[in-house]
Amino acid sequence: MGSDGEDIESEGRPPYLHAMIAGGIGGSTGDMLMHSLDTVKTRQQGDPHIPSKYTSLGQTYWTIWRQEGIRRGLYGGWLPAFGGSFPGTVMFFGTYEWSKRLLLDHGCQQHLAYLSAGFLGDLAASVVYVPSEVLKTRLQLQGRYNNPHFKSGYNYRGTIDAARTIVRTEGTAALFHGYQATLYRDLPFSALQFMFWEQFHAWARQYKQSRDVGVPLELLTGGLAGGLAGVITCPLDVVKTRLQTQVNEPSGSSTLAKEAGASTQRRSISTSSPNTHRPKPGAAALHTSSVIKGLHVLYRSEGIAGWFRGVGPRGVWTFIQSGCMLFLYQRLLRQMDTWFPEQDEPRTM
Repeated sequence: MGSDGEDIESEGRPPYLHAMIAGGIGGSTGDMLMHSLDTVKTRQQGDPHIPSKYTSLGQTYWTIWRQEGIRRGLYGGWLPAFGGSFPGTVMFFGTYEWSKRLLLDHGCQQHLAYLSAGFLGDLAASVVYVPSEVLKTRLQLQGRYNNPHFKSGYNYRGTIDAARTIVRTEGTAALFHGYQATLYRDLPFSALQFMFWEQFHAWARQYKQSRDVGVPLELLTGGLAGGLAGVITCPLDVVKTRLQTQVNEPSGSSTLAKEAGASTQRRSISTSSPNTHRPKPGAAALHTSSVIKGLHVLYRSEGIAGWFRGVGPRGVWTFIQSGCMLFLYQRLLRQMDTWFPEQDEPRTM
């Protein structure tokens, strides 16, 4: 017990509505803050030019900013990104809180309950965020309409036009492109992220002897949880990117001109963030649609180092995004607890 008589050992149980609203605001804010980095990643991964127009992180930032600006350049695709991030994180936190409590109340071991709840939360949210990410990544790769600085193979007037065009020309299923590969990476990431966060936050409560651990520890526990989960799942992130960016060679040289203009429209690019891996020129093609086989091929061709390409940027991305999201989540929960105390559900003490 803390000095004021509160139980610092047990996890908080806010009202479901509070958790969903706070999670939606926190998650979408974190995603919006990192959107420009996600745009840079998408341009680097989806650049069809040889040699690539975009080389380093800083050079890509500067080139997009100088040629296309912020709103339609670095923040291209922000509308579908926000449109998927907010409802997706609302669904995630609602499912997470419900499944976590159900498992704990039925005697499930704490770490397993947190791991399973994170897994189920991301599975529920994927129905919303995967289609939005398809729209977002295409608009990010395209830049502004009739972009004179970068030819991506996409040229939509806006979000609504992109959705209508994709459904009309490629079918509704195209909005869920990369769904399986995305789940292979994001489900383990979310599961580990929230298991680590619950444990780190429990240690912080013990250290501070209070449920309010303060701003520095709130930021640190959330950031470390996301960063560690991002590093551990980096091999899955690398394979997902390779699977979604590998391009089959055209069957004959006579089709090269035709394919040059059309293949980029069908080319698969990463459809969820965080993802900062970029295949090096000459990287071995996986020639498979299986994540497990992809891990095996990658290990044989590049070793352990191949599994952890881009681990530094991925660790930084997930540290910042997770720290921001979970910090806002906790702060908003505390504020709503003050604003609407009569709506609180009984806490397990």
